[in-house]
Amino acid sequence: MTTYFVTRHPGAREWAETNGVQVDRVVEHFDVRAIQPGDVVIGSLPVNLAWQVCMRGGRYFHLSLEIPQEWRGKELTKEQMDAFGATIEEYVVRRAEP
Repeated sequence: MTTYFVTRHPGAREWAETNGVQVDRVVEHFDVRAIQPGDVVIGSLPVNLAWQVCMRGGRYFHLSLEIPQEWRGKELTKEQMDAFGATIEEYVVRRAEP
């Protein structure tokens, strides 16, 4: 089992380390084809990629924040992430049938 943290943000990496998030690999660009059953993926993935993680037998944990509009698109520090309520929450994603 491998735990991936998908982020390109230094503040998110520092936040994870400070909060004791244990990962095996930090990756900036995620290839869902690497996921094996039992792997864990932490990040803020688009829903279609989160679904693929779940379909491949992985577990998806979303890095959730309540970011005010004026802060969107900016690099955040670990302190700002704490201020915006950063948490890691597990989601099970399934695609609706047409």
